[in-house]
Amino acid sequence: MRRFLSEPQFHRLYEYLQSERKIHARKRNNIRQFLEAVFWLCRSGSQWEFLPESYGKTNSVYKRFSRWAELGVWYRMFRYFAQDADMESVMLDSTIVRAHACAAGAPKKRAARKRKA
Repeated sequence: MRRFLSEPQFHRLYEYLQSERKIHARKRNNIRQFLEAVFWLCRSGSQWEFLPESYGKTNSVYKRFSRWAELGVWYRMFRYFAQDADMESVMLDSTIVRAHACAAGAPKKRAARKRKA
């Protein structure tokens, strides 16, 4: 499994997650694997079903991600680290996520139609 987070970055995230109340963040290696899986998905733009096995079971990663979203963990974590220059490469926001040109309102290419005479 390729690591996205450096050890100092992960340490800061892990310390932050220890203060979150409604999540279980005691097992350091499990949290690291989960965060690496989420960042892999964000970087690759892949679908959940294509998550490599080295990151854990797809359904387990999805359920934890979804539960954290419902609890507001991702939102609070983003707000906490958003202004930190050391963490700017970790905290993704919509301004750096690429979208297809048509998602931005680009005109669609239309095939030239032949006129009937």
